[in-house]
Amino acid sequence: MTTTTSPRVLEHPTRDQIRLEEVLHALSDAVRLRIVRDMAREGTELSCSYFDLPVTKSTTTHHFRVLRESGVIQQMYRGTAKLNALRREDLDALFPGLLDSVLGAAGAQAEREGEEA
Repeated sequence: MTTTTSPRVLEHPTRDQIRLEEVLHALSDAVRLRIVRDMAREGTELSCSYFDLPVTKSTTTHHFRVLRESGVIQQMYRGTAKLNALRREDLDALFPGLLDSVLGAAGAQAEREGEEA
């Protein structure tokens, strides 16, 4: 008997599988960095519909997939909603200070450019 994996379960790297170069790649895109900044600011799980991004729905899906596969976020289904949570504990344990440094630099850049920090 074969078992099938539910399409509602998303694969994530374990803490030990998270690689610095993949995290840096995920954070190097302006849209993905904006998603991570919003998640860090809110400090809670957020649905995909929370984010008002200047890209198409399919591109938004791609950005969330890159963040999930790199280990930056965790996605889970709750009913019909897909929720997203920042994997801060894992990232801080593996790369101490990295996330705070990137978020701080991104906030400073946004302020220089007159965006909402």
